[in-house]
Amino acid sequence: MITIEELDPTSVDAGVAAHYGDPAREQRTLAGSVGLVDRGNRGVLAITGPDRLGWLHSITTQHLSALAPMTGTELLVLSPHGHVEHHAAVADDGTTTWLDTEPGRAPALLDFLQRMRFLMRVEPADVTADWAILSLVGPDTTRALSALGVGPLAAPSVVAVPGPKFAAGSVPARSTSQYALAALPSGGLVRRMPYGADLLVPRASVPTLMESVDVPLAGLWAFEAIRVASGRPRLGFDTDHKTLPAEAGWLGAAVHLEKGCYRGQETIARVHNLGRPPRRLVLLHLDGITTDELPAVGTPVVSAEGRPVGVIGTAVRHYELGLVALALVKQNVPADAVLRVGESTAAIDPSPFAG
Repeated sequence: MITIEELDPTSVDAGVAAHYGDPAREQRTLAGSVGLVDRGNRGVLAITGPDRLGWLHSITTQHLSALAPMTGTELLVLSPHGHVEHHAAVADDGTTTWLDTEPGRAPALLDFLQRMRFLMRVEPADVTADWAILSLVGPDTTRALSALGVGPLAAPSVVAVPGPKFAAGSVPARSTSQYALAALPSGGLVRRMPYGADLLVPRASVPTLMESVDVPLAGLWAFEAIRVASGRPRLGFDTDHKTLPAEAGWLGAAVHLEKGCYRGQETIARVHNLGRPPRRLVLLHLDGITTDELPAVGTPVVSAEGRPVGVIGTAVRHYELGLVALALVKQNVPADAVLRVGESTAAIDPSPFAG
């Protein structure tokens, strides 16, 4: 019998399993083989109409006008000052562009899209009630997809971010990240991702799929631990109202630096040309000695002298790394700085991310 622990009903992530009895084992499964994670609390929008790709190209950070059918990517919606307001993963099947976004954020994203329609032939709709996201995570994802009747999919392709003041033409006229799609024989889509694959499936079929798939189930705690160690930010968890794409590491996957004008584009260009965004996303190791409680999102990061230098994002218990957290810290904080988070001493991981 599988023991399922649900997340706190007050959590943004409520509605999916935290774990299935052994969070550490589930993390090891995702890191070393493959597991299936229910991420059905994510919001899902469906956009139809012949103008959908050109329209999204004009109002988001991603190059979408030439997106081929059965291809996925990522995009951001920025404020006029270049701060990140929305992040979405994209899947286009040739007739519909699907956007999946953080739990609870689909209505706000839909409201923005509705206000930007003007005379374009597009029909955006919130279909969260009917469609859900499940994720296969781990190095054996291809094997798991084969068991679902999906052939090998091309590995994700992400364009390298050019240096400051790069020459025109350095970024190809395509989406900066490209994720291969395939149809699921049982209905829905598969999108290959850097961490595995996302399954976009009719919500009514989720229980049957989760029971029939021949891989272990893993809860969101395990997914989050792997995500944090890999340095992948979540909007609203590892970002705040003033986060710039370059601070969170989204320039590679979600921002095209040579496409036409869009809201916030001037800030993107200015920050990139200066070469030093005000903050950077880092992985912090927490000592776990004075307390083993995870710091809450928004907890200040302070220097040894007590000076605020950053803010905590997602904190997790990692099966190998112990207590770790993503944090946005000021650009001038040295990599070897001794920091404090609440009662804990903290240190910046010396590698870009533990992966």
